[in-house]
Amino acid sequence: MTTEKIIIAADHGGYSLKEALKTHLKRMGFAVTDAGTDSDLAVDYPDFGEKAAGAVSAGLFPRGILICGSGVGMSIVANRFPGVRAALCLDEETARLSRMHNDANVLVLAGRKTDPETAVKIVGTWLTTPFEGGRHRRRLDKIREMELKRK
Repeated sequence: MTTEKIIIAADHGGYSLKEALKTHLKRMGFAVTDAGTDSDLAVDYPDFGEKAAGAVSAGLFPRGILICGSGVGMSIVANRFPGVRAALCLDEETARLSRMHNDANVLVLAGRKTDPETAVKIVGTWLTTPFEGGRHRRRLDKIREMELKRK
């Protein structure tokens, strides 16, 4: 049995939630790589978003989780990378739809808006919901075409 790899990163606004989720992910059997930060001291979210989203984009990890205070900054950073489909999810329904319809490979959470219990539910839903394919595949193919045009 192979352990699925996942990368996780946060800025200071998401540090405590990242730490709680790392423990949960390890209990679920994931091999977790922590791309920082390592405290709640102020840092710049692009530095940590780049590490994790870049690793997903390069194919080093199938999925990643990013956390900042609102989730917006990390979403902006992550979606700059080819092949990354980052979704900011504040509830389980959005997490489910981000997987079913968008095949999101990076989950973004709002550290200042999401309590650990809710985050665990969101992560669980996101990790266990499969991509639906069908008409949604066609739409993702269009996004890939857009990325290729911009290279």
